[in-house]
Amino acid sequence: MHLISVYKLCSYSRPQIIGIKAGLVWSGLNCARVNICQEHHVRTRCGSLSVIVYGDQDKPALITYPDLALNHVSCFQGLFFCPEAASLLLHNFCIYHISPPGHELGAAPIHASASAHCVDDLADQILEVLNFFGLGAVMCMGVTAGAYILTLFAMKYRERVLGLILISPLCRAPSWTEWFYNKVMSNLLYFCGMSGLLKEFLLQRYFSKEVRGNAEVPESDIVQACRRLLDERHGSNVMQFLLAINRRPDLTGGLKRLRCRTLIFVGDNSPFHSEALHMTSKLDRRFSALVEVQACGSMVTEEQPHAMLIPLEYFFMRYGLYRPCQLSDSPRSPLSPSCISPELLSPESMGLKLKPIKTRVPLAV
Repeated sequence: MHLISVYKLCSYSRPQIIGIKAGLVWSGLNCARVNICQEHHVRTRCGSLSVIVYGDQDKPALITYPDLALNHVSCFQGLFFCPEAASLLLHNFCIYHISPPGHELGAAPIHASASAHCVDDLADQILEVLNFFGLGAVMCMGVTAGAYILTLFAMKYRERVLGLILISPLCRAPSWTEWFYNKVMSNLLYFCGMSGLLKEFLLQRYFSKEVRGNAEVPESDIVQACRRLLDERHGSNVMQFLLAINRRPDLTGGLKRLRCRTLIFVGDNSPFHSEALHMTSKLDRRFSALVEVQACGSMVTEEQPHAMLIPLEYFFMRYGLYRPCQLSDSPRSPLSPSCISPELLSPESMGLKLKPIKTRVPLAV
């Protein structure tokens, strides 16, 4: 197994959104910039879909799809507010944050009589979004349930996907344990809505014990923020997505036929760790790589976004995409050439032939 050397990553404090007004977002980054952020409601055959467009639409497109009960704020904010990651992604892409039906900020409750969507419907909606914006082939980033939807989309519409970045992905049909767990959650949603117990189930799905806290240690800021955002979800909307995911078919048989490059991240404390390992074993090794993040849950984008920086940079190099040059001398940036081992600059270590790596390695005593 090829291992990345241990880097001392500078800690960072997540900036807060100071204001959202007239389609502009002000963020508290050191190099404060104003970026255009606009919400579109795209009508599809399965209903309206919220899409947040962030950045220069002349650039290549990167679409995101969140996990159950989340949206772009609660699922990708940590990654995009990490200064080095934001510079890498926004320098190269225009971001299209797609929310599952009824998961966008301020969404109205979906009526109980509305017909339930299946995972194929959700994947087909993505095609309609791409056609609406006139997009060709796109880069895709999804978390857990969202990773499954994007993988299904890539299998159905191969010519529309440049690459897959999957965080704690699902690819098999639910195990009996997961199926039962999801049925308990769907019953809680039906009878109690977004109750305290339901939110605890979801937080266990997203985060490791280290950040969820206990009787002696308080919850971390990211868990508290996620808990507050879950308060805004409508139980009926979450249940629609949960029912679709709990009826998902197994995609294993089609994974070998994927020809887009795939980069998988998974926390070693994620309840879906074995799913990610299974998916990696079934993908073509020439086009895939696995990054296991130690002491992390499923949502690497929020819990340890800095662990994604170097693998993402090498993954994008295979597409001719690079970080902006002006950040090359930043003392905070782990992407500075001075702190990258020379052997990692070999073609074997870039994108197409990335071998499985770990983001942390225990030091020999």
